[in-house]
Amino acid sequence: HFLGESEIMFFGRADLADDYRSGFPASLHGAPMLLPGENSALRRSLDQWFEAQGVRPNIVGEFDDSALMKVFGLRGVGLFPAASVIASEVAAQYQVQSIGKAPKVRERLYAVTVERRIKHPAVVAICEAAKTLIFPQ
Repeated sequence: HFLGESEIMFFGRADLADDYRSGFPASLHGAPMLLPGENSALRRSLDQWFEAQGVRPNIVGEFDDSALMKVFGLRGVGLFPAASVIASEVAAQYQVQSIGKAPKVRERLYAVTVERRIKHPAVVAICEAAKTLIFPQ
């Protein structure tokens, strides 16, 4: 069940953010980067965006678990992408700073359920909250 989509931002621990914020996105060339796994739609979009920008980051980690990727970012291993609609939560929870946006890279977010129609009241509430609070139109 489609909830919405968001631009992507890059984040990093304060010392890394300070090093790579200036001159963004060209500053990402050679930057230590944590990315989603190669089979994800977001990774394919990011790879295309990097190529269009003429940027080749130094990929130091690939993750199928975005929370684990953010923990590595918290530890200063590298920069990482996340949806801009949750930027303040990412910054607060993982103690990182934003570096810049990749506005043409979009992440689509879905609620996955076993039922074709959403019936459970909690799932209905989550989907409605996402559509009104996170992804208002």
